[in-house]
Amino acid sequence: MATGLSVGLSLGTAIGIVLGMTVFDDLALGLALGLGFGTAIGAGVGIGARRGRP
Repeated sequence: MATGLSVGLSLGTAIGIVLGMTVFDDLALGLALGLGFGTAIGAGVGIGARRGRP
């Protein structure tokens, strides 16, 4: 689960930075969105890996 969460945080933070800088024009909002997206994505990946799903 730790691997899925770290990958999810990395991807989500990158997505959030891009969204924050392009859509909202605010880096702080992008980082907050990124951590939210990353936690959700990472938790989903970690749960899937624990259940034996890709």
